[in-house]
Amino acid sequence: MLRLGLIIAAIILVADQVTKWFMLEVLDLDEVRHIPLLAAGPFGFDLTMVWNRGVTFGMLAGDAPWTQAALGALALAISAFLLRWMARAENRATALALGAVVGGAVGNVIDRARFGAVVDFFDAHAWGWHWYVFNIADAAIVIGVLTLVADALFRPSPSVKRAE
Repeated sequence: MLRLGLIIAAIILVADQVTKWFMLEVLDLDEVRHIPLLAAGPFGFDLTMVWNRGVTFGMLAGDAPWTQAALGALALAISAFLLRWMARAENRATALALGAVVGGAVGNVIDRARFGAVVDFFDAHAWGWHWYVFNIADAAIVIGVLTLVADALFRPSPSVKRAE
């Protein structure tokens, strides 16, 4: 299962870094700031440049270099724990979910090391309400965690062997 999880982590990491490169270097989103993409009634999906200096939803944000280093170190420590878990994964869903979380976490750590903040740009909104701006790494982390929770809640319990 480790190989499967590592393949997913690598795919997520590459997709995350390529899209961030595209947003910054090709679309110049840091300069443009906002590109409307889809407006369908009350729903919309745009590209909006945000430099996230915190963690999920901007929590623990700080401009100090030590803050970014600490958040990056924490993400790497968690990734190491998840890699160990991935090596012992009991099923494909767990290995895939852990791979998604690790790939996303490493993608965001790379941003912190390169830019001092995470590059976020996907902006979904409806009825005037905007979700938090996110990137592929963030989406992979959320999907991976939700998969782990669903697996823990709904996985059939191992059959109990009855003495005959």
